[in-house]
Amino acid sequence: MNDLLYIDQTFEHYQGQNGRIANKEFDGCHFVNCQFSGCDFSGSIFTDCTFTECNLSMAQLAGVQLASAVFKNCKMLGLRFEACSDFLFAVAFDHCALDFSSFARKKMPKTSFAGCSLKEVSFIETDLSQADFDHADLTLAVFNQTQLAGADFTTARNFTIDPQYNPMKKARFSSHGLIGLLSQYDIKLDLS
Repeated sequence: MNDLLYIDQTFEHYQGQNGRIANKEFDGCHFVNCQFSGCDFSGSIFTDCTFTECNLSMAQLAGVQLASAVFKNCKMLGLRFEACSDFLFAVAFDHCALDFSSFARKKMPKTSFAGCSLKEVSFIETDLSQADFDHADLTLAVFNQTQLAGADFTTARNFTIDPQYNPMKKARFSSHGLIGLLSQYDIKLDLS
């Protein structure tokens, strides 16, 4: 990837692990089965791009602009999304492994995390209003001062959220999700 600008291109099986793809611009591009683990994307711009079955684990995201970026079946362990540019930040995740990543202080209203693994993910001071956690696994995910108004947790599992420290007006939960909302009170619920 030697050019500075790529428009409507498809990249398949690209091997860029531990490489540098910094200060590039991608518009309407598709990345399929690409290996980007440990890659430095600093300062790059991705607009209306789709990543399918890619490995982006431990990639460097300093100043990266993700404007309507969609990730499907991707491995994205340990990513620091808070390092991304806030300008036009909009992402969606479908069956991705995002374990150990951080979205601290990001504005992400209406973001979809459908079928994602979000183990030990940090959502500290994140705006997740109307976010969708359909069948997401939130084991040990951290919610603190997180805006959860209207978020949908009805099919999410393994979450622990303290309503005292996270605004969640009109958020949706199933009866089984009550355990994750009351765990800090050491209450035993019988949902049989």
